[in-house]
Amino acid sequence: MVRRLVRALGILAIIIVLALAGVAVYVARTWDRTYDAPLPEVRLSSDPAVLARGEYLVYGPAHCVECHSGSFDALDKLTEGERVPLSGGLRFALGPLGAVYSKNLTPDTETGIGRYSDGQIARMMRWAVRPDGRATIEPLMPFGNLGDDDLAAVISYLRAQPPVKNAVPANEWTVMGKVIKSFVSVAKPRTSINPPQTAPPQEMTKERGEYLARYVGNCVGCHTPRDPNTFVATGPDFSGGFEMEPLPLPGADATVWFRTPNVTPKADSALMKFPDRETFIARFQKGGRQHDGSPMPWEAFARMTTEDIGALYEFLHSLQSQEGPTGEPTFKKVD
Repeated sequence: MVRRLVRALGILAIIIVLALAGVAVYVARTWDRTYDAPLPEVRLSSDPAVLARGEYLVYGPAHCVECHSGSFDALDKLTEGERVPLSGGLRFALGPLGAVYSKNLTPDTETGIGRYSDGQIARMMRWAVRPDGRATIEPLMPFGNLGDDDLAAVISYLRAQPPVKNAVPANEWTVMGKVIKSFVSVAKPRTSINPPQTAPPQEMTKERGEYLARYVGNCVGCHTPRDPNTFVATGPDFSGGFEMEPLPLPGADATVWFRTPNVTPKADSALMKFPDRETFIARFQKGGRQHDGSPMPWEAFARMTTEDIGALYEFLHSLQSQEGPTGEPTFKKVD
């Protein structure tokens, strides 16, 4: 009996070792693999109206500047109306997965987007595939269904900026991060997109609001509950509950984290704190950052037009109400 038990345990141990070895080989081959995603066609323009549209998106609803500004100190300059360079280099910790660095979006030919074709940049935005063919974390790049006109405007504007030489460190992935990247869908390219030729017009409509919330401002990326290790959604869109660490801003307590609010029209949700559309608009344009370290890109969202903020209000109120967090969004993180 004892011999049979020892033999069974030995066989089990061999199976486990072989399984772990198989996983290790799979991870080594796939965690940073390249993908053959299509290169979208994009027509750039030097038309002042197109460049102004790109500037609005980059410094407004798409809030590219919040991550690609080069330093968190630049957020104060944004509040004062300064156009800070998009030279990248900010480090964003991903907990046990490692960390990623925002890229240099200026047209520098050595360290920025001047090294890449228009199609490579468009592919990054549309398919979440970097110029080298490797995938990024898909929820960080919500632009799969960005309108053709908005896509061209953004890239046209980025191309027109002064180049800034700033070599950005490579992303840092732990063993756990590499394993997660090998298996979860959010670390792989999008499987399908259906972008419109033209974006919905800037009017206070539900259609415009959904376009902004899903494909431009990425409200859905943060205001959806997600697994903290895989970023896979674990509940209804816009119902809140995703836990985020604070930005390293002056006065921020690193132990005070944020739980994104429920922005569906549930009776006690954050959305329903606003008695009307005008109050909602004023919060974005004038309210600013009320919690030190808040990851909400208030500086960029303050630049949004009244029509676009009103459109978000209309869309969020059109959603089905969902259960979600209530009360203050901050909580004390206990290790």
